[in-house]
Amino acid sequence: MASTGIKGFYVETHNYGATGAFWKSLGFRAVFETDHSGQWVHPDGGIYVFVNELPEDQPLGSHLILGVENAAAFAPERAVDWEKRFANEHWGEAHGLIRDPDGRRVALQAPPLP
Repeated sequence: MASTGIKGFYVETHNYGATGAFWKSLGFRAVFETDHSGQWVHPDGGIYVFVNELPEDQPLGSHLILGVENAAAFAPERAVDWEKRFANEHWGEAHGLIRDPDGRRVALQAPPLP
């Protein structure tokens, strides 16, 4: 099994308040927030945007998040370059990171591992 498609878009920022206001101005609304991060969805559907604030001295990045039905059964046709194998995370899902042929990160999200 490969992926179920694009589930979300992960964006890093140095100012969560300003970035949240940006996505709100585009019609998105926060469905989950902490003091430094949040998940934003559009009422018309589509993928979610997850915004995470980093300290000013850290470089910013972004990456796609692909859905996976079963982390243990994840088997794309082509071998992938794992940066981080699937592990259960505090937000209740299994999360992994792979890299595309150019080195860009692609996150994978699946239901929790047993």
